[in-house]
Amino acid sequence: MRATAARGLVAGLAACIALTACSAGDAAPRGARESDVPAAAQESDVPAAILGRGAPPRGEAVTYLPADPTTRGYLAVPEGEGPFPALILIHEWNGLVDRIRQVADAFADEGYVALAADLYHGETGSSRAENLALMGAARENPDAMIANLDAVVDYLRARPDVSGRVAAMGWCFGGGVALSFALGGVNHDGTAIFYGNLVDDPERLRSITHEVYGTFGELDGGIPPSDVERFAGALRAAGVENEIHVYDDVGHGFWLYVERDPENALAPAADAWRRLTEYLERTVGD
Repeated sequence: MRATAARGLVAGLAACIALTACSAGDAAPRGARESDVPAAAQESDVPAAILGRGAPPRGEAVTYLPADPTTRGYLAVPEGEGPFPALILIHEWNGLVDRIRQVADAFADEGYVALAADLYHGETGSSRAENLALMGAARENPDAMIANLDAVVDYLRARPDVSGRVAAMGWCFGGGVALSFALGGVNHDGTAIFYGNLVDDPERLRSITHEVYGTFGELDGGIPPSDVERFAGALRAAGVENEIHVYDDVGHGFWLYVERDPENALAPAADAWRRLTEYLERTVGD
């Protein structure tokens, strides 16, 4: 039943990509009003990776699907012996690129065993046409994407340095896949969605057994605030705890690429980073 519930959402992920340039409790979605977001933020308040200044990736490539050696994720591990909570990162439409690897390193610095999954069998895109082709090929087999992420959970939970608690997060295409994984994948402990395709049917959302976090932009042409409101309402109706935020004056992709619009994106990106790390701490932290 869970895999079936996820299939329709994965099949509809193209809407998020085609319309945009992708490179809690009982409350409604929060807007990024002046009362919610600090008036100023420092670049040190966010990971260097989302400013476009990340260091070269320092982790390692790992094969977590033994039957498919072309699928190679990226593993970043904290210093120390652990055990640590784990985080799965799900890439955007262009595949597992260095920006995602650098964000994985940032989460390792925060104390998470971070594994960036590969849903494209080692391929990446460098143009809209290539990205759409890769995404379309992945969408042809939604069950394989869920099985891929199931294998990541198995890989992480088998590691002696992992506590057993695992969350998943993604951006755009990956944000929608993260929600699909919450609906249809092996049980895990957290889902964070950054401007990904959504569901507004409470019955489809009832299978989620953990709190859901979401970050969205007011100016996102593909996922407008009205869609986010319906999603949050459906989560409430389904009894799924959630923390959902809609940030003013920013659009699609604002968090992962702050350098594209630093004047408007830095403060909401810093606020979203703070809220995300607090969410991960309470859902999968020690």
